[in-house]
Amino acid sequence: MSSDADADPDDYEALAGDDVTMRQNEHGLHIADHEATGVSSQGQTPEAALANLAAAVESHREAESDETGDDWL
Repeated sequence: MSSDADADPDDYEALAGDDVTMRQNEHGLHIADHEATGVSSQGQTPEAALANLAAAVESHREAESDETGDDWL
């Protein structure tokens, strides 16, 4: 299993340059929190948590910039 030091948010375009907090819960899951958006994700490894977070942040940003007039987000 990788350590948090091996996982770099800057390796993911959606997270590059942003503040990301990494933590591990009592069940051993790694959790990544994107400070600017408040989006969080998890994974079995720090790398998986960051990959999942990058996808979630990208989806969040796309939804926020959606010009369809939907106000659900």
